[in-house]
Amino acid sequence: MRLSFLLASAASAALLTGCTMTDKTLADAAAPAAAEPAVAATLTPPVAPRIDHEVTQVNRTRNDPYQWMKDDNWQEVMRDPTVLRADIRTYLEAENAYTKAVLEEPTTALRDELFKEMRGRIKEDDSTVPEIDGPYAYYTRYRQGGEYPIIARRAAADAFNPDAPETILLDGDAMGKDKDYFSFGGIDTSPDHKLVAYSTDTQGSEFYQIHIQDIETGEETAAVIDDAYGSFEWSANGQAIVWVHRDENARPDAVYQRNLATGEDTLLYEEKDPGFFVGVDKSASEEVIFISASGHTTSEVHWFKADELNPTLRTVAPRQTDNEYSVVHWDGQFYISTNLDGAVDFKLMKAPMEATSRDQWEEVIPHRPGTLLLGMQPQKDYLARMERENGLPRIVVRARADGAEHAISFDEAAYDLGLDSGYDFNTPILRFDYASPTTPDQVIDYDLNTHERTLRKTREVPSGHNPDDYVSERVMAPSWDGELVPVTLLRRKDTPVDGTAPLLLYGYGSYGITIPADFRTGRLSLVDRGFVYAIVHPRGSMAKGYQWYLDGKLEKKTNTFKDYIAAGHYLVDQGYTSKGKLVGHGGSAGGLLMGAAANMDPELFAGIIAAVPFVDVVTTMSDATLPLTPPEWPEWGNPLTSETDYDTIAAYSPYDNVTNQDYPAMLITGGLSDPRVTYWEPSKWAARLRHDAPDGGPYFLRINMEAGHGGASGRFEGLKETAVEYAFALAAVGKTDELDLSGDD
Repeated sequence: MRLSFLLASAASAALLTGCTMTDKTLADAAAPAAAEPAVAATLTPPVAPRIDHEVTQVNRTRNDPYQWMKDDNWQEVMRDPTVLRADIRTYLEAENAYTKAVLEEPTTALRDELFKEMRGRIKEDDSTVPEIDGPYAYYTRYRQGGEYPIIARRAAADAFNPDAPETILLDGDAMGKDKDYFSFGGIDTSPDHKLVAYSTDTQGSEFYQIHIQDIETGEETAAVIDDAYGSFEWSANGQAIVWVHRDENARPDAVYQRNLATGEDTLLYEEKDPGFFVGVDKSASEEVIFISASGHTTSEVHWFKADELNPTLRTVAPRQTDNEYSVVHWDGQFYISTNLDGAVDFKLMKAPMEATSRDQWEEVIPHRPGTLLLGMQPQKDYLARMERENGLPRIVVRARADGAEHAISFDEAAYDLGLDSGYDFNTPILRFDYASPTTPDQVIDYDLNTHERTLRKTREVPSGHNPDDYVSERVMAPSWDGELVPVTLLRRKDTPVDGTAPLLLYGYGSYGITIPADFRTGRLSLVDRGFVYAIVHPRGSMAKGYQWYLDGKLEKKTNTFKDYIAAGHYLVDQGYTSKGKLVGHGGSAGGLLMGAAANMDPELFAGIIAAVPFVDVVTTMSDATLPLTPPEWPEWGNPLTSETDYDTIAAYSPYDNVTNQDYPAMLITGGLSDPRVTYWEPSKWAARLRHDAPDGGPYFLRINMEAGHGGASGRFEGLKETAVEYAFALAAVGKTDELDLSGDD
């Protein structure tokens, strides 16, 4: 059977003759007849019209025949997806229908089974460990069957008594009811605990509204703040909210102070450089509010006392190109993590609060090459810092009284670690989270005076989980130039290491982000079916320090792709899998990695899962109106001004390097209201793959028409999307009878 989508005869004629059509002709051609269904029950993928669109910049010319998929009204689409141009919507719906017919419907039973497994590992009435803040203990919990969190509190004296009376501050299930998408941003109570401020996004576009509500009455006490970034801070006296504005291009560009008595907004800071995003953060001491302006490699921090109305900002140090720094307030001074003077892995400095320049900074901990300073958590008598060495995190605690330090140690070969900022600055208790690929998440309270640990919670897996059934390993894979690339592995003990097992190879490798060796119950659905789950930590991450990141960006970006491919071949050589049994998986910039790896070594893979993939790199980095483009020129280069940058990007951009080769099966996803990787990137890539490599694939495009970068909201709806990905992975390696995409006889 063949699949015919009503993209009408005019579109077909244009494809056959090479003629171009105007937007109006295309819209008319793509519109279905009023009385006919948009999709016939056949199995041919939709064919996207090709319309010549030449672009010339820095003496380079390229043709982009699928540029028509970008709606000129994209800013409005982010806020209201219903205004998407009709011809684009028709095409995307045709793609979704093809994916549903060919991938989803044949695997219905498998997807249902996967979904039930993954849901069965979630404690549906789960709750977080309470955080004590003054007279109350605050926590988040879920009700049985609930999609969204409930924010609640009880008396601090009953913090760890689950049967104590509670007050519900926000009911996410009620607030998200009948909405296609719902997500909380920031949530915080006023200093007197009488009001709660919270932000919500109902489109997935990350444009938030901030609400302020009386806890006792449930009534809103102030006008809604629109066009917000989602983050905010209360003034110390509770008289104002300091919030971040999001501009029409979805960039956080300004900070305002909302006077709750008058309802007036006072502009505190406006960033004129589109390459810098702004943010707000209150110090753990609650004495200072920081306003940061950050590019990818340059930062600047301003501050004012948290109880000031209409404050005058003071600057810790003015921005200096390629100097990054972050600040915490501790012991009456500013403690500053910075890469100043070539401290690639950062060093720790301190400065008096009245200091306004770098020459007033005093070194506390010198630069230690190979030991990356990740962040700091101050409490009254101790300063904890997170470091990474040899690919693994650790916590080091410094005492205010005498400067003595000690490290908090862990034994597993690979693990994830996180500091919990908490509420109480005066407590000697440090809370941290610990997990490994085999060990469910633990919340631990650590007494900084006695060094004793109190396990507050271990994540429950209702359907059962025995860590001893699994093996977690850390191996080092030689890359093309001899560098050793860390790879985290998870498999069942009874999965053979003889080349017969399929393997999912996950990767990211951009912006310095290091994928943690954490515990994810969803992965077990693949691992329990014989998969090895592998996470590659290539250059472009900070797995081996900041230099590891620098060696995977700009002109060295291809190191990321080569590291990932080399890791795949190493795992084949070591018997973890075999060539053609690997499924690549990555999202966003990890989707770029998937596209580049598929172009460079398609035979390595049985399938590719590219979630919200950043694949149209030349065009995106040439569009200064897009939210992330100017801030990310230091990451990728600027093809608008530099021939060298243009050529570097054009040489690896997945969309621009599709050739007629035998690509593996691909599942490509996107979100219509995604401000980070716009919907047209995955859509254009899928169309070009079908046209330029017709013998490869199949290629499945799945665009979420009601969500953005993170996919479906709600903890169970998101599992359904994961079930689609995992069903595809199983089909790609021939591990299901419902659908075989492996190409094996």
